[in-house]
Amino acid sequence: MAYMKTTTYTSGVNVLASEVGLVLKTFEGTQAMAIQVDDKKIIKAGTVVPANNSSAKGIVFEDVDITDDEKKPISVIIAGRVIKENLPVTVDSGAETALKANGIYFD
Repeated sequence: MAYMKTTTYTSGVNVLASEVGLVLKTFEGTQAMAIQVDDKKIIKAGTVVPANNSSAKGIVFEDVDITDDEKKPISVIIAGRVIKENLPVTVDSGAETALKANGIYFD
């Protein structure tokens, strides 16, 4: 499966508060995580993965275009500081507790 495709679109908002203590891990992104933006399916930076509940493991680091793929590797913040107000959705209290336990701090 080839990932070599050049596409131009606007970048999302910054969700990272500080690079100090930042730990990223590669997760598998799916189209079910994406939202429709014009004619594209985008996994937005700041999306809680795998779900916005007590099973949360991390937060998507940057926007990912998954229009042409069912699954795609994505970078996920598993430890570090994020700007809570810049996340695309309100973080569920169960998800926030799980993320804090994993090492994510909200500013």
